[in-house]
Amino acid sequence: MKSVVCYGPKDIRVEETELAAVGATDVLVKVEAGGICGSDLHYYHQGGFGAVRIQQPMILGHEIAGTVIETGSEVSNVSPGDLVAVSPSVPCGECEYCRKAMFNHCLDMRFYGSAMRMPHVQGAFSEKIVAKSTQCHAFPKGTSPFEAACAEPFSVGLHAVKRAGSLIGKRVLVTGAGPIGALVVAAAKIHGAIEIVATDVVDEALEKVLLLGADKVINVATNADGLKVYEAGKGYFDVVIECSGNQSAMISALAVIRPGGRMVQLGLGGDVTLPQNVIVAKEIEMCGSFRFHEEFAWAVELIGSKRVPLEPLLTGVFPMEDAVKAFEAASDRSKSMKVQITF
Repeated sequence: MKSVVCYGPKDIRVEETELAAVGATDVLVKVEAGGICGSDLHYYHQGGFGAVRIQQPMILGHEIAGTVIETGSEVSNVSPGDLVAVSPSVPCGECEYCRKAMFNHCLDMRFYGSAMRMPHVQGAFSEKIVAKSTQCHAFPKGTSPFEAACAEPFSVGLHAVKRAGSLIGKRVLVTGAGPIGALVVAAAKIHGAIEIVATDVVDEALEKVLLLGADKVINVATNADGLKVYEAGKGYFDVVIECSGNQSAMISALAVIRPGGRMVQLGLGGDVTLPQNVIVAKEIEMCGSFRFHEEFAWAVELIGSKRVPLEPLLTGVFPMEDAVKAFEAASDRSKSMKVQITF
């Protein structure tokens, strides 16, 4: 089969790779659509992120959907012909966190397209993939593979919303309106948020977020004081979900959270300095949000029932042969939100 393989910065190739055998609990999937994630872009541009670097050729991609071709003898949850999204998370099931059902913190996690371990965990940007049946979740008829391939990033947004607690009647600020931030907005909307404001530095991204459920958007690059009005009375928002990983966004968010409010940190950006006095004086609850687990099944249910307006999110589709063009397009935030590859 053919796969999209990364050898290092600006070096991705479409080449032949080996397909694993189908075991009793496995599913063979013909991949139809795969979304390019921020981590894929880090591998493409820098060859990794932080201390993680590609040390051997690695197939990229972890946001995929496709059609089941074959199932192992012990598989009962999906059948040939089903359109499925494939969860990229394969927890070990044996470590102390798996035994506590904290699967996203597995000590021996195998996550598609990750160079965090040697040998690297190969990704899913291939014509076909063999996955465990527990990774595969079927959609109802009528779902497109492009919608189905959004299950993974939507799972990330759903997990962040779960970490925020009940949003019924709450006023929510989402900082960072990339694909994940946009899906956080969609998740917050269907979970009862009474008002959602989103911020970013790119107008085109903010326009898309309005279509996914934001009530108001603010470009903090062209309107630096846009959030000031929300600082009155010790703050306005009950919840902030921070998706940018930017220190300035975090500090601005702390100024507009109501006393006793919660800030969920989803974006990754490295070491930052925060005003402890604000956190203490306003009794702000701060928590992180990392990956997902049970939310993947929720994402499939919500997408399959057409409760999430995904059309505005998808801004480009490229054939596998044009993988480089796809990655370049996905790197331009003024033109692209979610770019997918077809196989």
